[in-house]
Amino acid sequence: MESSTLIYVVDDDISVRESVSDLLATVGLESRSFRSAADMFDVLETTPVKPIPIPNCIILDVRMPGVGGLEAQERLGRLQLSVPVIFMTAHGDIAMTVKAMKSGAHNFLSKPFRDQDMLDAVRSAVTYDRTHQENERVRRELRERYESLTVRERTLLSMVTSGLMNKQIAAKMNLSEITIKVHRGQLMRKMKAKTLVELVKMETRMPRSDR
Repeated sequence: MESSTLIYVVDDDISVRESVSDLLATVGLESRSFRSAADMFDVLETTPVKPIPIPNCIILDVRMPGVGGLEAQERLGRLQLSVPVIFMTAHGDIAMTVKAMKSGAHNFLSKPFRDQDMLDAVRSAVTYDRTHQENERVRRELRERYESLTVRERTLLSMVTSGLMNKQIAAKMNLSEITIKVHRGQLMRKMKAKTLVELVKMETRMPRSDR
């Protein structure tokens, strides 16, 4: 994994924080440890001059004084921070595991865990996070392109990607076929699509709420 990866380790037991951080360091992963979820949120909710890097993964103890792991997971959701969470606990039970996973936890490890199990869980979480971030980046770009379209161009986009020919679109929009070709060219440029296939792929990747 790349050195740019950042992992947050949250546990009130200093020996656990240090051992997990040392383990991550052996595979070249940068980490930042916190003795409580409250300390982590003090950092995440701060707005300094230079934005803090959001972690690619959070390793979170379930039972801690103050804000517990499950409550912290809910708080991350309210902050709209979709960071994959790996829970670790020495007191886990089936009900707790089910609740954590249903709330979106990426993994759940019981203490003591094998080093390899933790590394595998982190690798999986980081891979998931990178894929998610890339999908979000593409979605933002597509939304920006779509918002640059006029009302007529948005209507044209829907018709073009549904498979209608220029002549059919012209008839439906009560315009000349030449005019449709001109608007279609503008549409392709604004969406940065080189081919109809690319345009269709873009349209299918845009959530309905963005249209």
